[in-house]
Amino acid sequence: MPTLKDTYPLYLNNKAAQPNTDLEVTDKYTGEVAFRTALATPDVIEEGIEGAVRAAEPMAKMASFERQAVLQHCVDRFRERYDELAYSLCVEAGKPIKDAEGEVDRLIDTFKIAAEESVRNYGEVQPLDISPRAKGYMGMWKRVPIGPASFISPFNFPLNLAAHKIAPALAVGCPFVMKPASKTPLGALIMGEVLAETDLPEGAFSILPASRDGADLFTEDERLKLLSFTGSPGVGWELKAKAGKKPVVLELGGNAAVIVDKDADLDHALERIIFGAFYQSGQSCIGVQRIIIHEDIYDRFKDMLVEKTRTLVAGDPKDRDTFIGPMISDKEAGRLKGWIDDAIDQGATLLCGGGLSNGNMLEATLLENVPCKADANWEEAFGPLANLSKFDDFYEALDQVNNSKFGLQAGIFTRDLHQVLDAWDTLDVGGIVINDVSSYRVDNMPYGGVKDSGLGREGIRFAMEDLTEIRNLVIRRT
Repeated sequence: MPTLKDTYPLYLNNKAAQPNTDLEVTDKYTGEVAFRTALATPDVIEEGIEGAVRAAEPMAKMASFERQAVLQHCVDRFRERYDELAYSLCVEAGKPIKDAEGEVDRLIDTFKIAAEESVRNYGEVQPLDISPRAKGYMGMWKRVPIGPASFISPFNFPLNLAAHKIAPALAVGCPFVMKPASKTPLGALIMGEVLAETDLPEGAFSILPASRDGADLFTEDERLKLLSFTGSPGVGWELKAKAGKKPVVLELGGNAAVIVDKDADLDHALERIIFGAFYQSGQSCIGVQRIIIHEDIYDRFKDMLVEKTRTLVAGDPKDRDTFIGPMISDKEAGRLKGWIDDAIDQGATLLCGGGLSNGNMLEATLLENVPCKADANWEEAFGPLANLSKFDDFYEALDQVNNSKFGLQAGIFTRDLHQVLDAWDTLDVGGIVINDVSSYRVDNMPYGGVKDSGLGREGIRFAMEDLTEIRNLVIRRT
């Protein structure tokens, strides 16, 4: 297996810097300190913002092929460092090695898509002669970089969620400052190490682990022209309120539902729902939390789910047989354990799991008959928990999905095309996945939610639109 260094630098204005080693990052399975990295102080963050401002003009002037070359360099280097990147996820995030490898694959995909899109930043010729007063006039518009951007990324996908901010910024020519999650900074720092090998203008990027208080500096400064945040709703909406005039993109999570109709392929649905609910210990904002099953198949499918869940191997994420690894911290595992116990006290039935060991190893858990407003159902579990309920009418099931303050993605297992189209019209979510789970995502698709799940869309082309402004040109032909 690869080995990690004892210390890692931050990246300030394209260069490695080691002002301190104040941030300890633990191996989430053993609890031991795995490495230390630098923690950015306010003066360092200020220097990064100043560098991004200086870099705005030279970044905007980069030719498309030059931006593409930077992104392609990243693709090539990530492939060369594949095992190191996957192992880093195992350690800092406690992510089972198979899930970690899957995230590295997606990291590579994301930069590859951005490299392709970097030479497709099209505009449009627009006829203006729609009335006599505009005869002889024509218009054109193009997209130009919005300017220095601020990114704050979460702990659960340290590589790919950072990539969904970094790669489109590079594709359009926006300099950026990034605050990676303090619990999992290494993925972003390795990206910084790779970017430092390129000829980007000085100040094009800074990757700065910082305390939570430091998020204010990434949010409030008016020189930063866009804020993109992925994380919890409470923090996200608070940052939006502080962001001032700048556009804000928020991806804030949810309590995603899947519907299993009576015509579903149950073996396929079983395989996908088990994955969607419990991969990387359920720490996914689109992980399956609510399983809504037609009453005609409810008992049969419930038994299938319980039997399969009990077979999942929990343990060291570095072991290739492990499916359930640790949660990110003892605190988060204890929180969800408390929600499970509270739901049972309110009348829910524990079907399997519910045990907590070693501080942050929570068993894969299935509950049924959870009260709607119990935390285990109404809030975002963000751990290995799924709740079962039944329905007898498809449109009742759609109402159950919509009965949530979140609206990120939903899954439906059905063969009925009419129901699919009705669901597309009815569900108040950002995306619907048919015959797969809510947690399915391809990195070029539009991705994001409504209600408390956020604002705006990720997906390379869609993020590129957020990172650009339209510049209009009107010509009077004489």
